[in-house]
Amino acid sequence: MTKNILISGASVAGPALAYWLHRHGHSVTIVEKATGLRDGGYAVDFRGEAHLRILREMGVLDDIRREQTHTGAMVYVNANGKKLASMPADLFAGDVEILRGDLARILFEKTAPYTRYVFGDSIARMDEERVAGESTGVTVTFDSGAVGRYDLVIGADGLHSGVRRLAFGPEEDHVSHLGLYCAIFTVPNHLGIDHAGLAYTTPGKVVTMYSARENTEAKAVFYFGAPLTDIDRRDVAAQQRLLAETFAGNGWESDRLLGMMADAPDFYFDSVSQVRMDGWTRGRVALLGDAAYCPSSLSGMGTGLAMVAAYVLAGELAEAGGDHVVAFARYEEAMREYVAGCQKQGQGVARLMVPENRVIAWLLRQNYKLMPYLPGKKMIANSVRKTAENIALKDYLVRRSSQTGTIVSASSPAVIANPPA
Repeated sequence: MTKNILISGASVAGPALAYWLHRHGHSVTIVEKATGLRDGGYAVDFRGEAHLRILREMGVLDDIRREQTHTGAMVYVNANGKKLASMPADLFAGDVEILRGDLARILFEKTAPYTRYVFGDSIARMDEERVAGESTGVTVTFDSGAVGRYDLVIGADGLHSGVRRLAFGPEEDHVSHLGLYCAIFTVPNHLGIDHAGLAYTTPGKVVTMYSARENTEAKAVFYFGAPLTDIDRRDVAAQQRLLAETFAGNGWESDRLLGMMADAPDFYFDSVSQVRMDGWTRGRVALLGDAAYCPSSLSGMGTGLAMVAAYVLAGELAEAGGDHVVAFARYEEAMREYVAGCQKQGQGVARLMVPENRVIAWLLRQNYKLMPYLPGKKMIANSVRKTAENIALKDYLVRRSSQTGTIVSASSPAVIANPPA
């Protein structure tokens, strides 16, 4: 049975799910609050056969490899830029690494011919339809005032998911702060970093800078420890003031990078958090990716986890013949252990990422110096790979769709508004 499915979120999880739903014969609309694709963002990686198999079957692995970062070692430096220690590339970059914005564009281009994309709008309300006590669909009211009727609604709209809030309750009931904040933005590669990264740590703070897009630019990344604040996540000026005050006089390239912050086209700031829920489905609504089980940006697992989950959710819908009750239950069962492993990985990294005091910072630097010479130097990388591969993927029967995904007029809730160039 062909289903009319609405997905909220056009970053990674949403388009990945749209690809597989189309392969299984469904009609898909994606609504995205932003007015176009979001460029920039941090580098994301894939590792292990489960990740690579999905990318290969989607036909995007070669595209990703053409635009991969090829980032090498992460070099820890002191305030004068002197090398203190070097961490091998396989701890950070996986088998293939790409900027999140570049990945989102590849997935958009892959799915645009048969997916209706709605930019500049979001879901304001969802009402489940019932006939004679039986659920028959979901009526969705958009912020724009448009109304649409869908068989299923999928929230793939990130850590601050609007779909999760509407269907499962307030964000604070599901989001767990890991004690850190992160900011990232694009800067000129003024240090001439060549396919590598530099990191500088002080108590409670980390500043990193790594080259991107064949060294033509760089990413500045700031992490700092802090309790959860009430700073408005939409108030960029307030976020930049907080970052500038926190890192003023921090040393190394901190002040120089902060001076470039206002001119950055892609400033991003958020808490480092995890989403923990007892269940990811309710009625005809399901959550996917960071909206359901964000393992945190430090885990190195979020993007691969989202891609795996998209494959599983679409596959279970196909295997259940479109019966969402059966499919949603199987989706949760199939993903639960894998999600738990990815989230455990994120918690462990968060505890070590930002040293609390000078003693811990010194001990970490000594550990980094010794690591290349220790017998178990590959243990961490192997542990991350084991987590990434800890799922047995089914071979779901694929039924190709003849859906063309024709874009309709601006009066419809299924229209590309302000499409990216």
